[in-house]
Amino acid sequence: MKPTVLIVDDEKNIREGLRAALEDRYETFVAKDAAEAARLMQDVPPDAVLTDLRMAGEDGMAVIDRALKLPHQPVCIMMTAYGDVETAVTAMSRGAYWFFQKPVDLRQVELVLERGLKARTTEKEVVTLKARLDRKFSLGEVVGSSASLQHSIEQVRSVASSNATVLLLGETGTGKELFAQMIHQASQRAKGPFMAVHCAAIPANLLESELFGHEKGAFTGANERRVGRFESADGGTLFLDEIGEIDATTQVKLLRFLETRAVERLGSHRPIALDLRLVCATNRDLQQMVKEGRFREDLYYRLSVVPLRLPPLRERTDDIPLLLAHYLERFAKENGAPAPRLSPDALAVFVRYPWPGNIRELRNACENLAVLRAGRTVGPADLDPRFSAPALAAGLAAPALGASGNLDRTLNEKQLLKQALAAAAGNRTRAAELMGISRRTLHRKLLQWPELDPGPETA
Repeated sequence: MKPTVLIVDDEKNIREGLRAALEDRYETFVAKDAAEAARLMQDVPPDAVLTDLRMAGEDGMAVIDRALKLPHQPVCIMMTAYGDVETAVTAMSRGAYWFFQKPVDLRQVELVLERGLKARTTEKEVVTLKARLDRKFSLGEVVGSSASLQHSIEQVRSVASSNATVLLLGETGTGKELFAQMIHQASQRAKGPFMAVHCAAIPANLLESELFGHEKGAFTGANERRVGRFESADGGTLFLDEIGEIDATTQVKLLRFLETRAVERLGSHRPIALDLRLVCATNRDLQQMVKEGRFREDLYYRLSVVPLRLPPLRERTDDIPLLLAHYLERFAKENGAPAPRLSPDALAVFVRYPWPGNIRELRNACENLAVLRAGRTVGPADLDPRFSAPALAAGLAAPALGASGNLDRTLNEKQLLKQALAAAAGNRTRAAELMGISRRTLHRKLLQWPELDPGPETA
């Protein structure tokens, strides 16, 4: 549809001339005075208003004031005589986009209209996106009602308004970055930047520069100054995921920031004071790493001012049906297809499954069903073999149960890795798929538990 433009002028020749010049690109409407313009704006809210200042009755300022009170503010442009420039400037201070002195240049009018409408469209898109992000990361949008999840949400509510450093603890796939974003959105820093850094994904020799920046010539290849992630997050929140993977040098610099709230770029000795919230996350046992001398004890205590544990999905079995319904509907909508329906038996399989990959694995399973089983009823036979193979079900679930019948969280991840490798006959790729994790993550887990390494890759 063409954008709509309302032209208001008490001189017929001017308003009809503007209509003729613009009607090829715009849906144009004309009014001879402010009263007629008011009626048209109610009937057809315009995308832009082009109005003369001096007219019989109410003047163009009244037209612009009325237009800017519409739910979707149009681009307002004023046309003035030579002596009315001061009034036109006043109109711009009250929200008008531009003004022209008569006689107007039609090419300039077309150019300003185009720019103004593009700018207004961009503003609307930003507002819409911000609203979507606020909804996506609001506490009310978290799917689930289990006691363990609600406890984590209450902790987020308690800590969000403070400046305390938060350490998110939990297995891979439990939603640590989502919770970090929720802490940011619920804080007083919500209008500031949210920067996420996945420490394990950046080579150790580059991580220090990525976080703290560097000056030109600081090292070979440093051809220009680089602003680090800490500086980029000033006024907002910096999320450091997989914090247990950082090396000793970076640990020292991170500790220094927590003590001084300032950083120094590589190659510089000038401290840069920063005001940001630090949220870190790990799936490693940092206390054990401290005992083994692989993580600084003083840094651990600085990071864990507020430790917040996110429960794995196997501790949220009541939430599994809700999550399945949510993601099946979401992926069906994204693909423009009807959502698949889970039979009671298929749902029971999903509820019993230990979900070693947590929410991430469940989400991927739902996307698979939404694509391959759109609009159909899904039974156990339609599920991926990992959900129904008896050997895998016994191998992945039973050994993780302690004497009380509850899952032993301290041994379960290692036990799951052992059983997945056994079920996959030593094939790392297949074992990673069974656990719902990437092959790279599986490789890191084997470095953590070398006794489980099956040796050379098997077919």
